[in-house]
Amino acid sequence: MATPQTSDDDDVIDLLLAQHARIRDLFDEVEQASGTRRAETFARLAQLLAVHESAEEEIVHPHARAAIDGGDGIVDDRLAEEADAKRLLAEMDKNGPDAADFMERLTLLRDAVTAHARSEERYEFPQLRARTTEDERRKFGLAVQASEESARHLADSDD
Repeated sequence: MATPQTSDDDDVIDLLLAQHARIRDLFDEVEQASGTRRAETFARLAQLLAVHESAEEEIVHPHARAAIDGGDGIVDDRLAEEADAKRLLAEMDKNGPDAADFMERLTLLRDAVTAHARSEERYEFPQLRARTTEDERRKFGLAVQASEESARHLADSDD
């Protein structure tokens, strides 16, 4: 039986790569905005980072641990990077975009998130793509989308 073709929207690797690009764009938007617009854009960035990392932690990283060479070490390194970024993001969220050091911290967060994404794209994603079928990646992609939708609904209900 033939394996179904995946679309860019369903393949977990393609989905995560597209989110990395959207995160980079949101950093630019936050940097260029001011006042209320900056606060709104930063909130969107924080939410996307949270749901993106949660989906990776719940779905992608556990499979990567088992499927790729050196998976435990690669995933542990990514989780450490995520933890550092989460701490910085939490501080920024607490202090708000009007804090005197907000832009400095935004640069630090951007650097940390960009380095993290680059490491995933270099060490984790290529091996995961090589060691999974298109059907598996599609199933993981759908699971990531469902996880993110659930996280969005929870965030919306907190408002």
